[in-house]
Amino acid sequence: MEAKDLAVFTADMAAQRQAIERVFAMLEQRAERLEPDYPERLESVAYQLHNFYSAVEELLKVVAIYFENNVSETAQWHSLLLLRMTQTIEGVRPSVISTESYALLNALRAFRHFFRHAYGVPIDFAQLQSNLTKAQQLKPLLDQDLDCFLQDLKGLSN
Repeated sequence: MEAKDLAVFTADMAAQRQAIERVFAMLEQRAERLEPDYPERLESVAYQLHNFYSAVEELLKVVAIYFENNVSETAQWHSLLLLRMTQTIEGVRPSVISTESYALLNALRAFRHFFRHAYGVPIDFAQLQSNLTKAQQLKPLLDQDLDCFLQDLKGLSN
């Protein structure tokens, strides 16, 4: 990747990482004093989990578009995108996320799918708490993965 292209890509990544930071801060704020007896708070936290996963997925789409020049439009593109980001593509890019981040993201992807399609179903507190914990575990891992990815990219372009 040429220096100019790397600079543009890095700027796009930074912008999306800032969006992830804002969404995660909102998630943490909404999750304070999370209790099963307040359905509005459960729904708010579920919505922010949805937003957190979506913001991360958007960042991964940025990577796919820059390096692979596409995002598959198959019925399974969400799961395929996650899997692709665990892979090093020789001569193109290093892996973006670790297998541990992949597992957490995949669980959050499933929760987002449920949230988007389970109209009228009350939010289960235990399921929500489990996914909140996964998001909280993911955030530092994702930051580390992305920092390593960008560092590896800079090493490849030198």
